[in-house]
Amino acid sequence: MSALPLVKRTDPLMHESKRFEQQIEFLLELDALKGVLRRSYLLHSQRPENSAEHSWHIATMALVLAEYADRAVDVSRVAAMLLIHDAVEIDAGDTYCYDQAGARDKAQREKMAADRIFGILPPEQCRWFRDLWEEFEANQTPEAGFANAVDRLMPLLHNYYSGGKSWKEHGISTAMVRKRMEPLRDASKGLWDYALMLIDKAAAAGYLIPET
Repeated sequence: MSALPLVKRTDPLMHESKRFEQQIEFLLELDALKGVLRRSYLLHSQRPENSAEHSWHIATMALVLAEYADRAVDVSRVAAMLLIHDAVEIDAGDTYCYDQAGARDKAQREKMAADRIFGILPPEQCRWFRDLWEEFEANQTPEAGFANAVDRLMPLLHNYYSGGKSWKEHGISTAMVRKRMEPLRDASKGLWDYALMLIDKAAAAGYLIPET
């Protein structure tokens, strides 16, 4: 995927241009992501995190843990992917990863959201953001693989270090979490082993419904 297209602007009245208005409108629209609540709880508060907080946290996580990717990755692309991958939740909402009913129309809802939200931008920036989002969803490149891995690892950390609060509320089992973590296996053997260790410790602590 090509780098983000840049257009050098020298017009002193850029703030009156349609392009600039579209960019500002998009940035203001993203503010709504701060109001989309997730199921994971913050570690230093009793409230659930929102999707904007999640996106920032996992983008930072990717920068910190990039050395553990099994394949070479462009970490700036990974971070960009993670910063925008949940923007569609402004319209589509956050579909809980263990919600089988909600998963049935998740792809359709998020595609419609991507059409509207990225469509606010000027055409070439719309295409770049949309391509980045679709790359994450397809999970076929090394960057997408690592992005998906950290996207799943952070909620595991939140749940483990909050005493399994969200897992207990939703009746989540050890087997369900282990399956949810499977993308880590192909992206990072080290992070996969770490996730399995945390799952075993969570099960032993009674945070998860045991396997039958």
